[in-house]
Amino acid sequence: MTFYLGVDAGGSNCRCRITKPDGTVIGTGAGGQANARIGLDRLYAELVLVTDQAIGEAGLSEAQVTQIHAGIGLAGISRPGIREGLGGFAFPFASVAYESDAYIANLGANGGGEGAILIIGTGSIGHIRLASGTFTIGGYGFPISDEGSGAALGLSAMRHALRALDGRTRKTPLSTAVTERFDHDTARAIAWMAEASPRDYGIFAPLVMDYAEADDEIARSIVEDAALHIERFIETIFARGAPRCVLVGGLAPRMKPWLRSRTVERLSEPLGDPLDGALALARETSLSG
Repeated sequence: MTFYLGVDAGGSNCRCRITKPDGTVIGTGAGGQANARIGLDRLYAELVLVTDQAIGEAGLSEAQVTQIHAGIGLAGISRPGIREGLGGFAFPFASVAYESDAYIANLGANGGGEGAILIIGTGSIGHIRLASGTFTIGGYGFPISDEGSGAALGLSAMRHALRALDGRTRKTPLSTAVTERFDHDTARAIAWMAEASPRDYGIFAPLVMDYAEADDEIARSIVEDAALHIERFIETIFARGAPRCVLVGGLAPRMKPWLRSRTVERLSEPLGDPLDGALALARETSLSG
């Protein structure tokens, strides 16, 4: 029997799902950060970890594992040298296809048809899939890009908090809550920033949203600015010819109420999730092979 395995390897976590040909889920796996930024060795180890979890839960034998067709969506796959490096990954599967995490999210959200997604999570990126081809909008990497994302919210929160700490702006409950994590010590905050990843900044996003919803002046300004970036993304996606657009990602449900009603009315509900897209990629690859 043929089996299909889908992996969503993103900036914050890695998830895996195995199905039978009829779509029945027989195994799942979950792990931590798994993207191009962490390096090929760590990435391979994380992928092996989550796929082994799913295979173990499915109870597949070694012979059955060789009948698996895998589709893997990877954040940061466009970085120089990554696709070449992926060719060295040794998986015992019948086939492995790699695409970006945005690609599989689009496949899942639009049921494999034409359409677009805007991912608002740790980072942000628009992905459009048309009969004429696929392309992305934004997604150039933090801090240059990722507008409206969790990492961007966290970075803005840190900037405002440090300005409040040295007196350049008025303190608010948000700024106090952020600097409290560093004992209100600028030097400690700077030391943290020197090593902080987009995921680290993204940890502050729920805090920013909480205070914005509580009418904190600075938090509201940060979230309102993020909403403007998200609306511009959506406008551009439709201008580029997408017949539908789905807002996805961990931060999407909390940002949606901050968008104008006319923008929300243009959005569509997802038809599936990124793992559905990864599994679709696996099936496509098995048929083309």
